[in-house]
Amino acid sequence: MENTNLNSIVEEVKVPKKKGGARPGAGRPKGGTNQVSINSLLESLEKKTNGKRYEEILMEDFIKARTNNDSQLVIKYHNLILNKLMTHVTKIEVTDSQETIDAKQLAFSEALAKLTGIKQE
Repeated sequence: MENTNLNSIVEEVKVPKKKGGARPGAGRPKGGTNQVSINSLLESLEKKTNGKRYEEILMEDFIKARTNNDSQLVIKYHNLILNKLMTHVTKIEVTDSQETIDAKQLAFSEALAKLTGIKQE
């Protein structure tokens, strides 16, 4: 009799159907050529603009934004251009004098002493 009750309880519990994951036949077929690449986009743009390169178009649009005093758009262009250029800009080397190094060491040791409660000598 207990076994019958257990079976009825198990029947009442419904397991949710599995959702998501890979499905047969889904996705781009192997060897498919409908991928978009940056190079193909740039080549297509160059053809449609009579050989004008993307960089030229970008600079022209940037100059138009400046000429029209569109400060929000100018800022966006600056961010776009600087984000691209900053990876190629020469690294900036910072050198500290011995005085600066000593001052930093002292400040660090004072801060560490306050945090740990250790008195400085």
